[in-house]
Amino acid sequence: QVQLVESGGGLVQAGGSLRLSCAASGRTFSGFIMGWFRQAPGEEREFVAAIRWSGGSAYYADSMKVRFTISKDITKNTVYLQMSSLKPEDTATYYCAACSSLTIAVTPRSCEYWGQGTQVSVSS
Repeated sequence: QVQLVESGGGLVQAGGSLRLSCAASGRTFSGFIMGWFRQAPGEEREFVAAIRWSGGSAYYADSMKVRFTISKDITKNTVYLQMSSLKPEDTATYYCAACSSLTIAVTPRSCEYWGQGTQVSVSS
């Protein structure tokens, strides 16, 4: 059974940092692209960042490439999202996903497996 389990969310003041983790299990993810998405109440799910499980290529949404960094630790089967200089508009539920896509510019439709999400709240 495939599981993606996010952790690391919480409440932080504007300007602060958080590191989200996504622990993956249940199958081999080589060939997959691991993505982070976020969804605020009343909004559509939004792409944040992605990284190839095999290889180092990473890709970011334009508005986040300066403040967010995606990384992975294959030995721990874990993907991370380091977020810095957080803003109130970053408040959302953040989801980890495993996506089988030819392009690293993944969309929710190209992702087969999803975690349950972790809440990030940024206060002003």
